[in-house]
Amino acid sequence: MKHDQLIALDAIVSTGTFRGAAERLHKSQSAISHTIRQLEDQLELELFSREAYRPVLTPAGEVFYREASRVLRQMQGLRTTAARLRAREEPELTIAVSATMDLDLLLPPLAETGRRYPATHLRLRMEMMGGPIARLLEGKADIAVASLDGVPLDTVEAAPVGEVTIRPVASPDLDLPATCRALAASEVQGHVQVVTADSGGAAHEQSRDLLAGGLKWTVSDLAAKKKVILAGLGWGGLPDHMTDQERRSGVLLPLNLEGFPLRRTPLFKMRRRDQAIGVVAEELWNRIGALARS
Repeated sequence: MKHDQLIALDAIVSTGTFRGAAERLHKSQSAISHTIRQLEDQLELELFSREAYRPVLTPAGEVFYREASRVLRQMQGLRTTAARLRAREEPELTIAVSATMDLDLLLPPLAETGRRYPATHLRLRMEMMGGPIARLLEGKADIAVASLDGVPLDTVEAAPVGEVTIRPVASPDLDLPATCRALAASEVQGHVQVVTADSGGAAHEQSRDLLAGGLKWTVSDLAAKKKVILAGLGWGGLPDHMTDQERRSGVLLPLNLEGFPLRRTPLFKMRRRDQAIGVVAEELWNRIGALARS
């Protein structure tokens, strides 16, 4: 039994076809078929039923595939360990962070990592919605900090680091009805909802708490969103840490809106399972982990 045979098996199951496996592994379809036939002959088992248009695992094939998947994960772990053992200080390290996170929590780990590894150029990217996971999967970030929305957990390692609360707010100048009850969507549809553009791109686009039928303005980042809301030009959701002072002083009012609940979103640090992490990235990864324990 060879490692490339297990990889071919996994590719067939993951893509659903021999052709898809061939495209993923950059091999011919006949080569993939031959590899699997060799594996079946060695095992003296039929792994796939070939009666249907698409290959389907036999009962024995399902059991074998579960164990093969475990072996492949272990092999990947060994490669990663070996890569870390021979790794040197990276010349550059990029971390993509959800713009909703309180950056004050991240600055101490960044500062200490930068102090220990001054030769490494640290890049910090603040991204909206699907942006952090998009940059991670594109290979444009080594570590991401964001929610788990849209995250493929089979390819990404994740661990919790904190939580952010998003609350709808508005300026008193917006003249929304003053009431203790929840406002219906129809009562705010005449006012602009300020939203931020998703930096994740089409493949990772996300949208949250958009009121149907209402007016909308789109801005590029949370700083611009806050300024528009403070100016009384619209309402929208902002992280609590960005509006604490304004809510206490009454410059911004928290809103109770139907269809826009108070949102508490857990945040996670993430890194790809299929890429070796360098010594600086490992240092920063562990230091970010300390946020969850503080």
